[in-house]
Amino acid sequence: MNKTTYSDGRDAQEEQFEPRRLKYNLGKKPKNKKRKTWLEEAFSTLLYVVIAVIIFLLIRHFLFVPVSVDGESMYPTLHDQDRLILNKIEETERFDLIVFPAPDDPEKQYIKRVIGMPGDEIMVMDETLYVNGEAVAEPYLEESKSELAPGESFTENFTLASVTGMEKVPENSYFVLGDNRTNSKDSRSFGFIDKETVSGTTDIRIWPLKDFGMIKE
Repeated sequence: MNKTTYSDGRDAQEEQFEPRRLKYNLGKKPKNKKRKTWLEEAFSTLLYVVIAVIIFLLIRHFLFVPVSVDGESMYPTLHDQDRLILNKIEETERFDLIVFPAPDDPEKQYIKRVIGMPGDEIMVMDETLYVNGEAVAEPYLEESKSELAPGESFTENFTLASVTGMEKVPENSYFVLGDNRTNSKDSRSFGFIDKETVSGTTDIRIWPLKDFGMIKE
């Protein structure tokens, strides 16, 4: 096979397979992207603010909302003008603090403690709460009981039948009491609370700042 030879001694076959030299301009800077105008920047900022406000309103309306305490019916657990966070999504359990429209004044909201769940038999005898025949401790009342004068009663004896005319808490209902048993409108006077009317539960206090945090039971 004949080969073509160049004047510098290289042959055509070598030339054919010689790697091509690629040129790279390493020192050249990439072109700058087009900068946003002040109008575009302002619009982006406004958009972020609007989205943040919408998210806040959704959370406030559907999940959590601040509420205030009016009166002393939950003393000493809560005080007049305490500010709380209402949780609208948590399931209600026994001894939870719940908020609901006042049965005797729908324009108001009451906050009370759930004592009886659906199907429960409730009774208080000699300052002791009985649920379904078993004695149940109420540590949230200890401070008030310690301030009683000798022979003074904090929670008068009652049975569910004596105050509501029913032996058990009905389905989808709660029996509620205020922690200030001597000064509280609760299920002993207005009866059971319909589960569907409950606005939510609360266990966080945000005001006053010195009491900020979880509500002690």
